[in-house]
Amino acid sequence: MPPSDRSGGSRFPATLATAGVDPGRLDERRPAGPRTQEPPGLPRVATGPGLDSERVRAQMVHRLRRDAGIADERVLAAMARVPRHRFVDPALVAQAYEDTSLPIGWGQTISKPSVVARMIELLLQGEAARAAGSLGRTLEIGTGCGYQAAVLAELATDVVSVERVAGLHEAARTNLSVDRPRGLRLVLGDGMRGHPPNAPYRSLVAAAAGADLPAAWLEQLADGGRLVAPVARADGRQALVVVDRHGDTWQRREEGGVVFVPLKSGISRDTGR
Repeated sequence: MPPSDRSGGSRFPATLATAGVDPGRLDERRPAGPRTQEPPGLPRVATGPGLDSERVRAQMVHRLRRDAGIADERVLAAMARVPRHRFVDPALVAQAYEDTSLPIGWGQTISKPSVVARMIELLLQGEAARAAGSLGRTLEIGTGCGYQAAVLAELATDVVSVERVAGLHEAARTNLSVDRPRGLRLVLGDGMRGHPPNAPYRSLVAAAAGADLPAAWLEQLADGGRLVAPVARADGRQALVVVDRHGDTWQRREEGGVVFVPLKSGISRDTGR
């Protein structure tokens, strides 16, 4: 059974966007409304020392709420707390808070903030997560640069994040070295096998798309748990798939189109970018 939820604050400083959070609004999905003015005084270009400002992240959160329809205030608050610019290449840091994916080396990318937020919001709407008010024990497939793992750690009791590329695994360790979230474990391994030692998981999320969902992921999902992952269709397009486990039954549905890097098996010892 997943461990009981921990108490305590974030590893990252609170920001303006965390004010007035309503943790009860879990199932409500608010569609994106008409475009509005940016909050007064927020910078329009995320460059230089301003990247450390809570106001820059507040602007990103405002856009996630307005344009992407992210409604769960806990997700928005977590996105506001984690400094995304610490996880991107210095040459691309000016784009850190734009809603775009960015290259992180080794042929991989950091996902768009809206995609990260939407996937985590879907996880929180799973049966067990909804009942507990937490993602609980969470498995992430594809650590990448470590950004999504840091956001997940804001909302989970503990997180196991598996990365198959040695260079990325080490890069994530470096990126997280300053504010390493409590309860976050980084594993170099074959993500298609999940991570049996810490199973079952209340929440499971993947950042790479395969032709189908590996059986190991389904088996390691806890009763009442939810899995959110991209799957590659036969026509080459990808769909975001949500799977809920109820005993020995897995209910599956699609949540629209996405674009992710391919899911691969094995471990790559490549440490060069």
